[in-house]
Amino acid sequence: MAGPPIAAGVVVTGPAGEPRLVGSQCRDCGVITFPGQASCPACTSLSVGERLLGRTGTLWTWTVQGFRPKPPYAGPEAGDGDFEPYGVGYVELPGEVRVEARLTVADPARLAIGMPMELVLVPFGETVTFAFAPVADGPPPPAAHGAAR
Repeated sequence: MAGPPIAAGVVVTGPAGEPRLVGSQCRDCGVITFPGQASCPACTSLSVGERLLGRTGTLWTWTVQGFRPKPPYAGPEAGDGDFEPYGVGYVELPGEVRVEARLTVADPARLAIGMPMELVLVPFGETVTFAFAPVADGPPPPAAHGAAR
């Protein structure tokens, strides 16, 4: 995918050409954060190192942004007349953290809490950002699950 990243130091390309989120982990207490931080939010230690996070997880909760965000939002949709609803949610990376991110799906019938998700890169105006997409070979969303609203 062409274009510069939306923010430096948040996503890197792994050895297999797959995106990876860059977090941090405290060397003293083990707490993992995303995005990476210079000190630990749990024990305040400065002994923190970079950690590449897992690429897959489960959808912890989600919603669909059905209207243009209010200012100071300045994304690519801010200046045009068309607005496309988009999914947003928290994806739990097992044993690591929950990451808030855009989802590649905005159809409530295709989203369910607990479904498997994977990290992907998507265009965002003239830049590229990260998002999570449903895993193609994962189980279908249960009909009884609903969105966090």
